Amino acid sequence: MQELPKRSDLPVEQTWDLTPLYKTGAAWEKDFKKLRALVRDFNQYKGKLSDPQMLYEAFRASDKLSLAVEKLYTFAHLRSDEDTGNSENRARVDRISALSSEIGGETAWFEPELSALPEEQFKALLKAPVLKFYRRTLKEIGRDRKHTLSEAEERVLELSGDAFQTPEKTFSALNDADLVFPMIKDEKGKDIRLSHGNYIKMLESENRTVRHDAFKGIYSVYSMFKNTFASLMDAEVRNHVVDAKMRHYKSALCSSLSEDNIPESVYRSLISAVHENLEPLYEYFAFRAEKLGLKKLDMYDIHCPLVPNAARNVPWDEAVSMVKNALAPLGEEYVSVLDKAFRERWMDIPECKGKRSGAYSGGCYGKPPYLLLNHSGNLDSVFTLAHELGHSLHSYFSDRSNDYHYAGYKIFVAEVASTTNEILLQHYLLSKAETQAEKAYLVNYLIDTFRGTLYRQTMFAEFELMMHEHSAEGIPLTAEHLSNEYYKLNALYHGDAVEPDQDIRYEWARIPHFHYDFYVYKYATGISAAAALAQKILAGDTDGYFRFLKAGDSKDVIDIMKDAGVDFTTPEPINQALKLFADQVKQLKKLM
Repeated sequence: MQELPKRSDLPVEQTWDLTPLYKTGAAWEKDFKKLRALVRDFNQYKGKLSDPQMLYEAFRASDKLSLAVEKLYTFAHLRSDEDTGNSENRARVDRISALSSEIGGETAWFEPELSALPEEQFKALLKAPVLKFYRRTLKEIGRDRKHTLSEAEERVLELSGDAFQTPEKTFSALNDADLVFPMIKDEKGKDIRLSHGNYIKMLESENRTVRHDAFKGIYSVYSMFKNTFASLMDAEVRNHVVDAKMRHYKSALCSSLSEDNIPESVYRSLISAVHENLEPLYEYFAFRAEKLGLKKLDMYDIHCPLVPNAARNVPWDEAVSMVKNALAPLGEEYVSVLDKAFRERWMDIPECKGKRSGAYSGGCYGKPPYLLLNHSGNLDSVFTLAHELGHSLHSYFSDRSNDYHYAGYKIFVAEVASTTNEILLQHYLLSKAETQAEKAYLVNYLIDTFRGTLYRQTMFAEFELMMHEHSAEGIPLTAEHLSNEYYKLNALYHGDAVEPDQDIRYEWARIPHFHYDFYVYKYATGISAAAALAQKILAGDTDGYFRFLKAGDSKDVIDIMKDAGVDFTTPEPINQALKLFADQVKQLKKLM
């Protein structure tokens, strides 16, 4: 019987080094106690924001407070995610989250006070020389003035912030710490316990019985807790809908998109474009069924390689070498930071008992942009490493090219660097392939990447839009309703060549991104931008890409992408990515 190792059994070199944040828990406590003084320093400017110098000082005090909270929270949540069952680490997260909400309530006067200034006074602030650096922020506040509530209302919302996070926090605790998945037999007949980390690996098995048992095993658990997951989802979505209504947005979607200043048409046209290009996806599924010798695919037949002999185990050291070589076209500056990431232990590598599932990049300004991984030794894990390094190096260059105030890039562009790295890795591996089978395997891998990122995430985006629209109409998001709607979407996106297995009805329950407020569509736009940028990089043009990496929040995201050579004010990036998918399907057919 194969069980996950305990964290205490992991080699230290396979874990991240969080000492650049805090060397000890006592050092964290010391900074935690300083937050109240930073709040007082900021609040002394209340009622004085009409004076340009006072506003400048208020901005600086706000940034100092914000960075302090960010550092405390980053350490707390990274430490907690190492072992979600550790109550001491979890308590740190709860404490900083609760205090952060209190601070948000006590400092919520800032934007309402600015928004309430007479038009002439606000325009005078925009012209003040001392505020030149903050002019972009002031323009954004001016744009959002009609959505900013009174000081009292903003205070109530901020003080309620921690409570509003309860659905997501509870989902994480249930999904990552409390669920226990069944034992199944692997390809060799050995008992192995299903986990978030090995589930996809099981679906990639050549043995259809293993794939079937993994699929049925995972969703047998989610179906047992479907009502609990639905209750959490319903609460999460209602939080978004209520907040949007209070702030006078047309919808929760418009509220979410406003942060990036993205037109609603970008979201809806993505869904429309994908609907118009489902035929290449159907064609791929039909070809996959044919090559697997099946009349129809089941949902658990979508992940296994069509060229299984080319699939192999990839040890960690080999994965590192692959990624470094693949990203070499980005140049010496980029590669030197990559070396630093591995040398200074920015990443937490293996799966272990209680560790948060999945992978992410997270850090705070001026400190290492850490990577949580659950490396399982397959090719997907290598691509995950490249993906998360894309996030981390984007953060690294953005942080070191901007003042803290403008260092944090917007979510809309957050998936561009990560997906660019994946495409560069695929190109590198394809260039080293020696056989027709290897080439077919890698083309198939790129197809599956686009299927999972462009098509699948757009399906997720459509489901998320449905949830918010139905909630706004007063339709309760019960387990039955969510499962029925999710099943219908799967049938639409997979076509006649795939049997929409009844158990897929419960997949929505295990997707953490549905708690992230219209995040998933950015994977689809991100891969569209990445496809265009990767072509430029491979042609030797990295200037535009580095402008993008170093831009931070210095401009609107639409303009940042234009500077990099990708124009999202047109449908061209999406259409070109969909065309690339169709071309890859044709190439795979020729190779096989």
